[in-house]
Amino acid sequence: MSDFTMPSLGADMTAGTLLEWYVRPGDAVRRGDIVASVDTSKAEIEIEIFEDGVVGELLVEVGTRVPVGTPLATILPVAGSAAAAGNGAAPATPTATPVAAAPPPASSPPTPRTVAPLAAASPPAAPPLAVPVEGHRTRVSPLARRVAAQMGIDPETVPGTGSGGAVTREDVERAATTGTTPPAAEPLVPAAAPAAPAVQSAAEPAVADRRSAMRKAIGDLMARSKREIPHYHLETAIDMTAALAWLAERNATLAPPERAIPAALLLAAAARAAAKHAQLNGFFADGAPQPAEHVHLGVALALRGGGLVAPAIHDADRLPLGELMAALRDLTARVRAGTMRGSEMADPTITVTSLGDRGADKVFGVIYPPQVALIGFGAIRERPWAAGGMVGARPTAIATLAADHRASDGHDGSLLLAELDRLLQHPEELA
Repeated sequence: MSDFTMPSLGADMTAGTLLEWYVRPGDAVRRGDIVASVDTSKAEIEIEIFEDGVVGELLVEVGTRVPVGTPLATILPVAGSAAAAGNGAAPATPTATPVAAAPPPASSPPTPRTVAPLAAASPPAAPPLAVPVEGHRTRVSPLARRVAAQMGIDPETVPGTGSGGAVTREDVERAATTGTTPPAAEPLVPAAAPAAPAVQSAAEPAVADRRSAMRKAIGDLMARSKREIPHYHLETAIDMTAALAWLAERNATLAPPERAIPAALLLAAAARAAAKHAQLNGFFADGAPQPAEHVHLGVALALRGGGLVAPAIHDADRLPLGELMAALRDLTARVRAGTMRGSEMADPTITVTSLGDRGADKVFGVIYPPQVALIGFGAIRERPWAAGGMVGARPTAIATLAADHRASDGHDGSLLLAELDRLLQHPEELA
């Protein structure tokens, strides 16, 4: 039997609030299944399981805030599922008729950390769960569920357009504005107008509290980074003429959904350059630099309402440009919909931030601990460029590097920027 604990979803996370279980005692789970959602100070994140098994007991109730590392649930080995079912009524409860009761747990474990046998205890029977009888529930993002509650809409009846048919906030708002809510919700509509001011005034402090908590979390982490990490900064200007011409020629042969944007090309080049200079891709932990075996590229993305997160595109250095663009599109859509995954938040090995679309010419980033480097890109603009004894205007981008002197020095950082430049002069290598 294994314990599944509250995962660490970034260096700035010390605790999280369990928002919802997507599984129940007795459910079979496989590695990679999304089993619960957790609220951190920054966002609401779906967490996955990292081993096959059968859900045993739920140890933490929905709505409970617990420190990172706290056991959330137990998982039984697949071979012991039959025995687990005979230990009590818990596994049988999942097939019971749903009960609209308090929000006790439902069943599911987050990312497993340590595998330790649970003390032989006789836990109380699993509490009743508000889950459909079939055992399959509609995937609803935490944000969408909260908005639906405020609007008096049952999210289980709203058609979902998110990843895997998940219901997003936009789906709920569309259902409310177009009047496509189910009959059961219609009686709530007449009362919506007078009730709106009360809901609005109640929601605003919650939003303000979240923003305040997020700003504090970001500020605390960046203060720690500047205090503990001996940063050095480098920059270089990159002629983007060849890269943009190649990208335009490539896109002309593809359907619109398959085309890539310049940002994807920059990310691909950054991932390949980081793979070649491993001392800048990894972590500083236990008093020593630890180069990573893979490039899990953290992409800094702005959240609606303020703040930012930097979830990872896994093995970004091995993805052809088309696949990396698809991964970027999917990641951006899910961040905006509030359906990030725990595995994406926990293991970026180097982060890239690009503020070019916001008009910034360059960005001098602050390293996200325990990472040891951050690459920044500014806007692609026409600037004076001297070549072959002539001065003309060329599209250029300013690339910057913030790196940890404990893991590398300026020589290493310069080589990474030089490789980044070389790749963008030969963009066909990124295809």
